[in-house]
Amino acid sequence: MPNTMFALDIGTRSVTGILLEMEESTYQVLDYVEIEHTERSMRDGQIHHVVAVAEVIKHVKQLLEERNNLTLHKACVAAAGRSLKTTKAKATITLNNQPITEQEEIKHIELLAVQEAQRNLIKEEKQDTLIHYCVGYSVLKYQLDNEDIGSFIDQQGETATVQIIATFLPKIVVESLLAALQRAELEMEALTLEPIAAIQVLIPKSMRRLNVALVDIGAGTSDIALTDQGTVIAYGMVPVAGDEITEAISDQYLLDFPKAEQMKRQIVNEGEAQIEDILGFETVVTYNQCVEDIRTSINRLSDQITDEILRLNEKVPRAIMLVGGGSLTPELSKNIAAKLDLPENRVAIRSIEAIADLRKNDQTPQGPAFVTPIGIAIAASQNPVHYVTVTVNKKRIRMFEMKKLTVGDCIIQSGIDTNKLYGKPGAGIVINVNGRDMTIPGSVGQPPLIYVNSESASLDDFIKNGDIIEVQTGASGDSPCLRLNEIVDPPNLNFYYESELITLPTKIFVNGTIRNRDYIIQDQDNIEWKDKLTVQDFSELKSIPTKDVFYVYVNNREYTIPEASTTIHINGLEVSKENIISNKDKLEISSFISPTVSDLLRHLDTEMEQTCKIMFNDSSVVLRQPLALIYRNNEQLSMDSLLYEGDQIQLMEDVPKPFIFQDVFRFISLDIYNLDPGFKLYRNDRPTSFDEIIQPGDRLEIK
Repeated sequence: MPNTMFALDIGTRSVTGILLEMEESTYQVLDYVEIEHTERSMRDGQIHHVVAVAEVIKHVKQLLEERNNLTLHKACVAAAGRSLKTTKAKATITLNNQPITEQEEIKHIELLAVQEAQRNLIKEEKQDTLIHYCVGYSVLKYQLDNEDIGSFIDQQGETATVQIIATFLPKIVVESLLAALQRAELEMEALTLEPIAAIQVLIPKSMRRLNVALVDIGAGTSDIALTDQGTVIAYGMVPVAGDEITEAISDQYLLDFPKAEQMKRQIVNEGEAQIEDILGFETVVTYNQCVEDIRTSINRLSDQITDEILRLNEKVPRAIMLVGGGSLTPELSKNIAAKLDLPENRVAIRSIEAIADLRKNDQTPQGPAFVTPIGIAIAASQNPVHYVTVTVNKKRIRMFEMKKLTVGDCIIQSGIDTNKLYGKPGAGIVINVNGRDMTIPGSVGQPPLIYVNSESASLDDFIKNGDIIEVQTGASGDSPCLRLNEIVDPPNLNFYYESELITLPTKIFVNGTIRNRDYIIQDQDNIEWKDKLTVQDFSELKSIPTKDVFYVYVNNREYTIPEASTTIHINGLEVSKENIISNKDKLEISSFISPTVSDLLRHLDTEMEQTCKIMFNDSSVVLRQPLALIYRNNEQLSMDSLLYEGDQIQLMEDVPKPFIFQDVFRFISLDIYNLDPGFKLYRNDRPTSFDEIIQPGDRLEIK
């Protein structure tokens, strides 16, 4: 029967074997067998005695073979969901505002986060090495500078962070399953996970966007799986289940374990049960009485289930599905609804009637206990899990193929530190620009070189059994190599000075030396330039003399001569030497001329001489008489003598004296000693003498 599938549900108390026939997209139960373990060879869903479990599996197999006249060679099995470990982790890399441009770089950060999850799990398990298979991971969020973002491609920032949730399965779970099957003369046809098996048949993908909890309550454990946002987000387990209730009934009514189990089922199915305790007394126990007598155990089971749901989900889910034989525990669904503050119709027991793809017939078992066995067969056929053996850098590893495996998965499982595969970023340099430090990062390291069977490959490439993978560390980045004009490139300044167009290139100094724009920047360079030009800068550059104040010392006292200072105009407005020159400005600077003694005396409001204008022999003559004497370094100065800034001037003033006739001869060319002895002097037509005082306007004559 080529379309017949054989599935095994290897539970804590029993092994259920089921034959399922697939026809197109539907399934039909052909036969099933359930046999309990003769000893406690299973604990919490984990095989503890391979030989004992293998004997039960062989017995189930033989019964199905005999009843259906066939030979079974392969079986679909499930790994206990309680064995799965789900761990969240994150990884952060520094970008230095260099954007990510390749999907391969994002994959690298994701794998760093997965390895961080591995390290976290090793710490939790207190192991030296990882004893789990990473069976998959999902990205929870990307963050750029601690802000959520959809994609890193072409985004600039300081840091990139990836948060993931990774799922791991202990290697011992798979190895023990393989050993038990081998002893029962069976091969593992396909492998799935118990929670996934139940979800596969009860919660279609279209419903997995809802936050729903599925609880598989078996004999020894209660397995929990949670869906949200289209996927299974978490798995969990509590070590209490149906046997806890059976033991409570056994203690309460003095029954051995098999009779207590029988009573529990009868109470659930018929509403009451007639029992005989170990002392021989017979009693009829009703449903309500039983609930009250074992309420403490029911509460403990519901408490542990709800606590684990809240721990895994961090909130109350939208609905809860209960499957497995233990889900029929009296009042359990009501208790769970009450503890989670959910309506009672949001916590429901689901049986095989809820499996949409199952065609019912007389052989179809009833109740929620068979959801998982049927789900194992269907899930294993739809999403089988296989082992794949590959070689990574000459190390053979075996992978648990819950999905299509990639090169990245193999590198993770091999234990290679992916952080060391990526080339190191080039060393950055630090420079100082006009007093401010600036860090220039080096180029990013290159991704690792990956080869699969000697051909170039990427982290996302799928692998197959027997592939040989070689991984080489990527090349490291380089230190930055930048020219000066790539960091600073101040523009030239263009303006007019006295109608002449002036173009001044900005000078850039590197470590005190002028450098051209092609200079290659080095680490610790100190770069300076003046991006603002003042009138003072320009006058010094062009050697244009300017003076704000001209001062001299007169008799040891400082005096300034404002008329001697330079005047500056920009665009027609008078400004100071500190004024900034901008593009297209029109600059005018008045020429500086050194002042004279006359300028100084005018500023001091001091007369250096008195004059007297007269007429002599019909000619105009101006008589002059000093009122002050000016000396510089013992040298007498005239009114036209130039002064220099900082001169030490000695000024000696005199009392004015009246002019006399005789003074005229100092200002005319006349030799009085050769005159005719009979000459006479006249003042205003009247005879006078040499020592007579004269006044301005007098008419003097000599005859």
